[in-house]
Amino acid sequence: MTRLTPQNRLRDDLRRLDGKGYGAYKDLRGGYEFPRYALFIDHVQGDPFAAPSLLRLRLPQRVAQFPTDLFSTRPRRIGIEDYLTRAFGAACHARGRPNRGSGKSGRILTAACSQEVLERTSARVTPDHVEIRFFLGLPAFGRRIAGRQAEEMFFQDLPAIVESSLLYPSLPAPEVRRHVETVEDAVALRGGLADRKLVAFITDSALLPRESGVSDRPLQSDVVPFESPRSLRVDLEGPNCGQLPGMGIPEGVTLIVGGGYHGKSTLLSAIAHGVYDHIPDDGREYVVARADTVKIRAEDGRFIEKVDISPFISNLPFGRDTRAFSTPNASGSTSQAANIIEALEAGAEVLLLDEDTSATNFMIRDQRMQSLVAKDKEPITPLIDTIRALYDERGISSILVMGGSGDYFDVADTVIMLDHYRPRDVTEQAKQIARDHPTSRRVEFEGHFTDLRTRIPLARGVQAQRGRRGRVKIRARGEDGISFGDEQIDLSAVEQIVEQSQVRACGWMIHRAAERLFDGKRTLPEILDLIEQELDDKGLEAMLPNLAPDFARPRRHELAAALNRLRTLEVKQPL
Repeated sequence: MTRLTPQNRLRDDLRRLDGKGYGAYKDLRGGYEFPRYALFIDHVQGDPFAAPSLLRLRLPQRVAQFPTDLFSTRPRRIGIEDYLTRAFGAACHARGRPNRGSGKSGRILTAACSQEVLERTSARVTPDHVEIRFFLGLPAFGRRIAGRQAEEMFFQDLPAIVESSLLYPSLPAPEVRRHVETVEDAVALRGGLADRKLVAFITDSALLPRESGVSDRPLQSDVVPFESPRSLRVDLEGPNCGQLPGMGIPEGVTLIVGGGYHGKSTLLSAIAHGVYDHIPDDGREYVVARADTVKIRAEDGRFIEKVDISPFISNLPFGRDTRAFSTPNASGSTSQAANIIEALEAGAEVLLLDEDTSATNFMIRDQRMQSLVAKDKEPITPLIDTIRALYDERGISSILVMGGSGDYFDVADTVIMLDHYRPRDVTEQAKQIARDHPTSRRVEFEGHFTDLRTRIPLARGVQAQRGRRGRVKIRARGEDGISFGDEQIDLSAVEQIVEQSQVRACGWMIHRAAERLFDGKRTLPEILDLIEQELDDKGLEAMLPNLAPDFARPRRHELAAALNRLRTLEVKQPL
């Protein structure tokens, strides 16, 4: 337990340091006792232009007064911690004055939150205390300490922020409880899908369209509320919301069809984001998908390391081995094949595909092309011929947005048509069309998905050190990439990442896993299992470098996707 110094000592030190060189701020590291909370200064920035300093506030529950039922289960705890992160961030924004000097002087901020509720490092709620973690830009003029301005931040701003955001009596209790219960309901709805043999659920009255291509907030005008077709309507139950009617998408192969701009991709996107919980009034609070649902797309130019893509691609020129296929510059079809196999390796149960982001020759080879180019001259076995085997052999369901090929009617179990954003079940109509207009194309798949080769990642290919001193350098580049040592990991095509905080965590988790778990014997699925177990048992901090607030837990699928895109990755396949 860190020994706490009286708050007056902090005040005296700030006055003593006023006007001195910025490096003298390092004397402040440690813990301080305030009347209602403890303040911890864990890391002090090197200069006013560097990343802000890292601090924590800890309030005993006798002061914070949060009812124990608000954090009595894991979903509830994550919900209340998410709410407090947002409340603290809003209070910082309202109170903060970033014009207190040079660089980042005067900034007080915590994790930036998306519409999704994630397990974060920014807040911790226990029966004993509430802790919030945040950044603070220690003020300076030039590189001289602005002690009076710092005193104002510590003794006026922070107490006011605590009073308005971290004390239960100061918060709108119905809003707090609604936030927590919404998360708990979504977790329960998602957990009930498998028992009902469903892969996704979209509640009636859900609002799926987003504000814009660069904003994930709900569209506010001209929105058509979701309404399930009667034939696909089911009722799922949450512990707080009770029974909810909506559309259940069954296991198997599902097509989403319809004209352009009628909402097909919007529906698929909502399902893709249904692996996460959402804040109240997002419009997708009760849109849920199986936790192991993965969006697949083509990805020209991506790196591939010894992936068994043989069910999709074989008979390559010059006898290249597709059971351990490697390339630094994959084509659209090859990358899409690798993305599916890697998703299966990481444990995917449901695949989502949109023809707009797929390689055409990977999706379909029609009768005329089959007649012109014989199968023994075509290495690619299209998805239309493999998608049934994925479900029949591996139990992998698929949901496809398809607007250009009715040949998929032959392999679909369910067909949903979007008409002016309203879904209709047209399965029987599609099947009748398939019977009335039979295709003469030949099924080209003769392989299996039951004997895919697994891979063992090697630690020597995962090096985050950089420069002469060999310091670990890991940095998130927005939601699209990671600077990992001397390498850049491109995540721009990994569509289910929703926050930069997940990207940052992916980089550090890959580094920690390489240090501890890459022993040359464990397969990638085994390593992912161990990572998830450690995170469940010990929390996110177990695999992260510090107590910074800006980390959020990624799914195993995004973690695997980041590792697979590291261009120095080396793997071997078990004998």
